[in-house]
Amino acid sequence: MSSKLDQLTGWLKERKITEVECLISDLTGIARGKISPTNKFLDEKGMRLPESVLLQTVTGDYVEDDIYYELLDPADIDMFCRPDPDAVFLVPWAIEPTAQVIHDTYDKMGNPIEISPRNILKRVLKMYADKGWQPIVAPEMEFYLTKRCEDPDLPFQPPIGRSGRQETGRQSFSIDAANEFDPLFEDMYDWCEAQGLDLDTLIHEEGTAQMEINFRHGEALHLADQILVFKRTMREAALKHNVAATFMAKPMTGEPGSAMHLHQSVVDLETGRNIFSNSDGTMSQLFLHHVGGLQKYIPELLPLFAPNVNSFRRFLPDTSAPVNVEWGEENRTVGLRVPDSDPQNRRVENRLPGADANPYLAIAASLLCGYIGMVEELPPSQPVKGRGYERRNLRLPLTLEAALERMETCRPLEKYLSPKFITGYIAVKRAEQENYHRVISSWEREFLMLSV
Repeated sequence: MSSKLDQLTGWLKERKITEVECLISDLTGIARGKISPTNKFLDEKGMRLPESVLLQTVTGDYVEDDIYYELLDPADIDMFCRPDPDAVFLVPWAIEPTAQVIHDTYDKMGNPIEISPRNILKRVLKMYADKGWQPIVAPEMEFYLTKRCEDPDLPFQPPIGRSGRQETGRQSFSIDAANEFDPLFEDMYDWCEAQGLDLDTLIHEEGTAQMEINFRHGEALHLADQILVFKRTMREAALKHNVAATFMAKPMTGEPGSAMHLHQSVVDLETGRNIFSNSDGTMSQLFLHHVGGLQKYIPELLPLFAPNVNSFRRFLPDTSAPVNVEWGEENRTVGLRVPDSDPQNRRVENRLPGADANPYLAIAASLLCGYIGMVEELPPSQPVKGRGYERRNLRLPLTLEAALERMETCRPLEKYLSPKFITGYIAVKRAEQENYHRVISSWEREFLMLSV
């Protein structure tokens, strides 16, 4: 580790970095931390943050006191955050030469903090490594560009492009519609290249001013880091061009939701062979068990894929999102699609995570479901041929309340995930849900004010 820290020191000095953004991800996926002068960062080689940061809600609130003190020290002590030399990125939009460094979190005894999202993913990856396996993932991130708006009571509107007009209608895969925002995407690509992000293609998705960025396949932890950085980058590029970028799962009424599709496969660490295929190119039993695990446990871990009240609006009927964990080959109407590919690239695409999910937790949960399927030899259902939207045998919980209750009562998960993490995550989501229920919506004012 000391040699890697030396490499980090050399990297910062070579680029004349004057400030370092020291980051961790909270449960929501918000980057929290401190901004440090480079000299101080190099002297301290880490930072300390209150461990309570990890139990902060998206609204800035905290969980109830009884759960708070059950999970955390009553003295609100610090956790120790150490930089990961393999998770260092430039901040190209900063005025001064600045870097962002993702940190891991530990207690004073050097033990990983159990409720840290990055540590959860590392825990799942170790399960694979202990079996001699390595997961390979390729995320696809959907998002919307919108006009900037200061009033949260007003609906989002599509931004005005280079033509001076707002986009109308569905423009799936339209090159010209994507090029309406070409200056914005040129900055985004330049900044992502400067940061070493493994971007592949840009696609105009089905929704009005809805876009998708695909990442090249790679190692799971590195890709989760990249998604965290990419979201920051995309928002900054949008702001520079006086529009907004949102990764909400369902930001606009009548428009499709935004997903974080996860392609995943597993290779043997010794041979590099894809264990999802037999030597004759057919589907292996491990692949079928992996699918079986996804089918059984995604409904139990759904809050990690759909973490917000808004997430479940994406699962409403006629929203272009699958609401089941059926599987099928080359079938986008099911939750688990198996793309047509050669045997070495055989993979399953989990189409259920929302773009609003924490990338560390969504990737960890998706890989964990498949892992449990392989070690417990869980059989999948029969693959679906044809339209799968209406399939009801393997449907998901359709509200956050129901999903949290299901996750809370799934005892087998405690064998694989820390009970402290499960308790803390559910408590944070329930605190956010309570905050949501305190807000009176425009729908209530419109339809109930003079009618009831």
